[in-house]
Amino acid sequence: MDNEQTTEITEPIEGLNIYQKLLIIQQKINGLGKDKDGEMNKYKYVTGDKLLGHVKPLMNTLGLLLKQEIISIENVRQDYATKNGSKSEINSKVMFRFTWVDTDTQQKDENMFGANGQNGWDKGVGSALTYAERYFLLKYFHIATDEDDIDNPDAKQEPKLTPAEQYTLDYNNHKLNINKIEAVALLTKYYNTLPETWKSDKDIIELVKLQREKLTPKA
Repeated sequence: MDNEQTTEITEPIEGLNIYQKLLIIQQKINGLGKDKDGEMNKYKYVTGDKLLGHVKPLMNTLGLLLKQEIISIENVRQDYATKNGSKSEINSKVMFRFTWVDTDTQQKDENMFGANGQNGWDKGVGSALTYAERYFLLKYFHIATDEDDIDNPDAKQEPKLTPAEQYTLDYNNHKLNINKIEAVALLTKYYNTLPETWKSDKDIIELVKLQREKLTPKA
């Protein structure tokens, strides 16, 4: 994307309110070219460093601060199967309050923003923080993104799995879940929530049978 603009402010800024100042930032940055590859070159995205390199000088000149507050965190363990075996990560659902503060007028503009981050056990919240700051600024100022953006609905998608590969992936996920269940009642509940195609799958039926035997007290 070649429509990046200068961050130099030449117009008078005395007497402007907070929204007029924020509008100047939006007017100064039309778009940013992607500068980093994500997840093994499947997509490109704008890094926080590049984004802040354009936005922060404007904020400094205009006397604007962006205060970030975490309102809530919900951590959910995610166990899933990959082609290389099972894997566990933490999905952190974080709610933020981003508040623009005009240091000249003390005016404020508060915005709620949610973001998810899934990563290793100690990195989920950090991923959500990084994602939230970057995408809040991109969306707040309507900074254009191109076809390779991960959030663009027209972005290139990775090739779909074959039916056999999808079956193996789904089966391994069900196997992980079934083997973690520690009560017969929960096992029955899990089985009853399965789609009909999996309820009649002989391998799943055998897994449930074996897990039920394991959980049933011996007479």
